[in-house]
Amino acid sequence: MAGTVEQRLADLGITLHAPAAPVANYVGTVRTGNLLVDSGQVCFDAAGKLVAKGKLGAGVSIEQGQAAARACAINLLAQAKAALGDLDKVTRVVRLGGFVNSAPDFLDGPKVLNGASDLMVAAFGDKGRHARSTIGVAVLPADAAVEVEAIFEVA
Repeated sequence: MAGTVEQRLADLGITLHAPAAPVANYVGTVRTGNLLVDSGQVCFDAAGKLVAKGKLGAGVSIEQGQAAARACAINLLAQAKAALGDLDKVTRVVRLGGFVNSAPDFLDGPKVLNGASDLMVAAFGDKGRHARSTIGVAVLPADAAVEVEAIFEVA
């Protein structure tokens, strides 16, 4: 039976898929005390295809970047569910860290990361409001447009 958070996701048309396996020497999540840290997730969809590829401000629009950030957030939630078994165990989204594959003059990274932030608030309500940083970078794995990492407080 899906919990409250998964029901909210279902209402948004989102079904969580199995999380991607790490591609290097790291793990998808680490739990320490009451914190769950999710490794950065790029913007793959459930079929393993990038939602947006390339640089924001040089071929990738803000709207495409927001969709990519939302896909990253879905992947973060899939990792958290795999680690916890139930997303209702998340008591707070503490922090998101976003990396935006950016042209040198692209200044709207925070608008892009709203795609991830908005989904966290939609899924968790006020518990989804979080601290955040957004960093423009020269390149991301697979030329993904966006990567996002997360820290959750858990019961």
